[in-house]
Amino acid sequence: MSVRRLAEDTVQPATFAFNKENAAWAKATINKYPKGREQSAVIPLLMRAQEQDGWVTKAAIESVADMLGMPYIRVLEVATFYTQFQLKPVGSRAHVQVCGTTPCMLRGAEDLIKVCKKKIAAEPFTLNEGGTLSWEEVECQGACVNAPMVMIFKDTFEDLTAERLEEIIDQFEAGKGAEVKPGPQIDRIYSAPIGGLTTLQVPQPEEKKSAVRASKSAGGDKAVSVPPSNAAKPKTASDVTNPTLKTPATAKEASARNAKIEGETADKSKPAKKPRVKR
Repeated sequence: MSVRRLAEDTVQPATFAFNKENAAWAKATINKYPKGREQSAVIPLLMRAQEQDGWVTKAAIESVADMLGMPYIRVLEVATFYTQFQLKPVGSRAHVQVCGTTPCMLRGAEDLIKVCKKKIAAEPFTLNEGGTLSWEEVECQGACVNAPMVMIFKDTFEDLTAERLEEIIDQFEAGKGAEVKPGPQIDRIYSAPIGGLTTLQVPQPEEKKSAVRASKSAGGDKAVSVPPSNAAKPKTASDVTNPTLKTPATAKEASARNAKIEGETADKSKPAKKPRVKR
């Protein structure tokens, strides 16, 4: 796992404060946890701070720590551990997260990364000239069946081609990201089969079923009698499967002889007899 550090002091704001709406939300979130367990709200509070400012600043980490009565280092550990927290400024209109895990890679994720390098910046976590766009490569986003895909903020855009991603980036750059429909970018619903459903379809009306039966009867098709199969009944002349032979439980003398030949005692529950010594 790569080392994650806070952004340089030159881009860090001096202070942070939740706006009125988010402050009320933060207070209600903290109250959901039992007394003495308020620190469990650290992740949702950091996420709300990121949604408000676009990224997690040093001032936001310290503010959340003060709200929860936590040492600054503890909140810093959480923010730097989870890659969902952006520790540097990202695009104000779109931060494109390209999934590069195996299914997406096999389906064209490398072409999507080339688009991001061409349309946004040559390196990840780098703002474009206007500061409106940025990108990064991430691990699995959970839409493998619709690979390849990207996530922009909280929305996923799936079944992408390089050309379609270029169009989406252009729309976000123009401030029209809300007009882009999330989800599959081809003609299918969510992760349903391409071309439509093949199972669990609406059953045929009874009239059509009757017509099909009538046509089969008119064709003179006769049912074929198939004899029962004996495939599961092995035929063998081996003594092991011969039911007429006695088992070791009933043929004790034979079992004892066999045991003696193998160098074992017939009855292991009794101590072995000592061999007689000739004098």
